[in-house]
Amino acid sequence: MSRKIQAELTNMCMVYRGDEVLVQRRRPEHGWPGVTFPGGHVEPGETITQSVIREVYEETGLTLSHPRLCGVKNWIEDDGSRYIVFLYKCDTFSGVLRASEEGEVFWANRAGLPGMNLSSGMEETFRAFLEEDISELSYYRGDPSHDWQIVLE
Repeated sequence: MSRKIQAELTNMCMVYRGDEVLVQRRRPEHGWPGVTFPGGHVEPGETITQSVIREVYEETGLTLSHPRLCGVKNWIEDDGSRYIVFLYKCDTFSGVLRASEEGEVFWANRAGLPGMNLSSGMEETFRAFLEEDISELSYYRGDPSHDWQIVLE
């Protein structure tokens, strides 16, 4: 039996300065609307870290220095493939903040995140970024007709 499975590799980064975090209000026409952290897909030929630096720059205008991997978010799609989001944190960056076609970006107080109009799944994703004892966020369901179950480990 082969151990290889199809996987979609993505990233997300919590850029922060003190008690503020950089958030993006995604436009509905780009799918997955609401407030989230910047990030995107890993392109062929780039490392995961290179991909998060590129994505944050494309979406915010900021260039990250030394982003740190802090966790993983993942689930199995209905076709059996795995969707993996590598979670990064970074407080060292340069550049001028600007919006992109993905949506506006702005600094928000970390404590105010739960009260914002969040993208689907971001409430538990914030926990994976902010709570030191959580390094993996998984979604699973035994039967496609059932709701997703959340596991934070």
